[in-house]
Amino acid sequence: MTDTSLGTAEQLRDPDYTPALARAVPLGIQHVLAMFVSNVTPAIIVAGAAGIGFGSDQGLLGFPDMTYMIQMSMLFAGIATLFQTVGVGMVGARLPIVQGTSFAFVPIMIPAVAGLGTAGLAGLMTGVMLGGLFHFCLGFIVGRIRYALPPLVTGLIVLMIGLALVRVGIQYAAGGVPAMGTEKFGSLAMWTPALVVVIVTLAVKFFTRGFMAVAAVLIGIIAGYVVALMMGQVSFGNVGRAAVFAMPNPFRWGFELNWAIVIGMCFMAIVSAIETVGDVSGITKGGAGREATDKEISGATFADGLGTAVAGVFGGLPNTSFSQNVGLVAMTGLMSRHVVTIGAIFLIVCGFIPKIGAIINTVPINVLGGGVIVMFGMVCASGVNMLSDVKWNRRNMVIFATALSVSFGLQLEPSALQHVGKTLQILLTSGLLPAAFIAIVLNLILPEDLGD
Repeated sequence: MTDTSLGTAEQLRDPDYTPALARAVPLGIQHVLAMFVSNVTPAIIVAGAAGIGFGSDQGLLGFPDMTYMIQMSMLFAGIATLFQTVGVGMVGARLPIVQGTSFAFVPIMIPAVAGLGTAGLAGLMTGVMLGGLFHFCLGFIVGRIRYALPPLVTGLIVLMIGLALVRVGIQYAAGGVPAMGTEKFGSLAMWTPALVVVIVTLAVKFFTRGFMAVAAVLIGIIAGYVVALMMGQVSFGNVGRAAVFAMPNPFRWGFELNWAIVIGMCFMAIVSAIETVGDVSGITKGGAGREATDKEISGATFADGLGTAVAGVFGGLPNTSFSQNVGLVAMTGLMSRHVVTIGAIFLIVCGFIPKIGAIINTVPINVLGGGVIVMFGMVCASGVNMLSDVKWNRRNMVIFATALSVSFGLQLEPSALQHVGKTLQILLTSGLLPAAFIAIVLNLILPEDLGD
C-alpha cells in the first residue's frame, strides 16, 4: 500500500524526489535486505561446484576464495545499482532498480567449474567479463530483438533455469555434495533446520504483510540458523581469520579464454536483458503508472552489461536487475532512485569488509538449502506464470514439447553427449541453450496455423 506520509502523490512518482533522510535510510536498507540472500547464494553455489566451498579443504583456511566471491557479490551489486540509479552518460535507467547476482547464469557456471577448484575460475571470470561486454552492446538493439522472445520462449527458459537448480536445493538441504555417500547426508539432523526454513518462510510469506512478507526467505533462514546453532551445526572459527578490510583484486585467478563459457554467458545475457526490460516496465508501471521509455530500457541494459563486465574483472558474478525489489516499489509507491542509492552504498561498504562474508559463511549448507528450495521453486513458478500468457494451440504445444523434451533430457542424462567436445557438453547439458535454440528457431519458422 502506498505510504502517503513519505510525500505528496506527485513526489512519490518522481524518481528524482528524496524523502527525509530518517525515512530514506531504512527504506534503502529494506531494499538490500529483500535481495541479500538471493544476491550471495550464487557465489556459494558456484564455489561449491568448483570444490572450494563447504566441505572442501579450504575450510581449514576459512574458505578464502568463497568468502572473496561473496564479498564481490555485495560490492558489485552495489556498484551496478549505482550505475542504474545515478547513471553515467547513457548508462543507467536512473530509476529505483536494484542490481544483484543473477541465478539465471548459475546452470551455465556450474558445469564450467565443476570439480576444477580455483583453476576453473579464470575461465569463468573471463567469460563473465566478455559476456558483460556483449550484454552492454545489447542496449543498442534490445528493443528490436524482443519479437524473437515471446512468452513461449522466455517462459520456457525461466522454467528450465528453475528445473536446473532445484536439484541443488535438495542436495544442500540434505547436507551438501561433500556429505553425499555418508550417513550424514539426508539425516534428520540435516533436514530439521532446512524444514524450519521452509515452514517459517511460508508462514511469514502468507500470514504477514509489508516488509515482513517481502523478506520472508531472509527471516526463514534466520530461524533455521538459530535451530542449527542450537544443534551445534554452526562454527564461528573462520570469522576471526577474516580481515576487517580488503580491496578487490583484479584478475585474482588469472585470465583464460574458454569459448564454452563465453558463448553461454552471451546467450544468457540476452535472457537477462529481456528480464531487465520486464523489471523496468514493472517499476514504472507500479510506481508511476506509466510505460518505460526507450531511453530507460536501453540505459538499464547498458548498466546490466557494464556492471557484469566490471564484476568479472574483479572476481564477481553476472549482475542483473532484481525482480523482488520491483514489488517493493509497487508496495511503497515510492519511485525515488535516491532511496535505492542509499541501499547501494550500504552494499558497497559491506563489500570492503571480508568479515561480513565470513559471517555469511557460518550459515550451514542445509540451512541455505531450505532457503534455496523456496527460491528455486519460485523461479520455476515464474516460468509457469509467463507460460500462462501463451495461447496453447497445437503449434505452440509442439514447440514447447520438443524444446522441453530435448533440453530437460540432456540435463538429466549428460552422459548422452560423452562423445562430443567439452565445449558442447558444457553448452548443451545445462539444458538452457538447447531449450532456447529449439524454441526460438521453431517459433520463427513454423506457420501460425500449424495443424489447427
